[in-house]
Amino acid sequence: MVYESLLLCGITFFAGLLFLGLSGSALSGWLRHAFQLYLFLVIGLYFAGSWRRGGQTLAMKTWKLRLVGADGSRISARQAVVRYLYAWPCLALGGVGILYAPFDRERQFLHDRLAGTKIVWG
Repeated sequence: MVYESLLLCGITFFAGLLFLGLSGSALSGWLRHAFQLYLFLVIGLYFAGSWRRGGQTLAMKTWKLRLVGADGSRISARQAVVRYLYAWPCLALGGVGILYAPFDRERQFLHDRLAGTKIVWG
């Protein structure tokens, strides 16, 4: 997760530069909320696109981890989006989605269980 967050810093930095360059103003009022939504979508595209394309983000490739469906198949676009959306509250609520893993029979995160996905080695 640390490596993934470092990559996200770069992605959001350049995405933010693009947004600020096009908006040409300070972030206040509705523009601030538009910027937050924009970053949420950019991050979502990075994750869902990476998971759909090869089952891996760049950080996952480094650690030889792959995201697959519960049956071992390639995940669908719906599963990728659902996993991304469920990951936010699972992480934001004190990491409850991560802390769930030791109690899961297959050691999967809560957002994986809810999305019908799993992380495998290799």
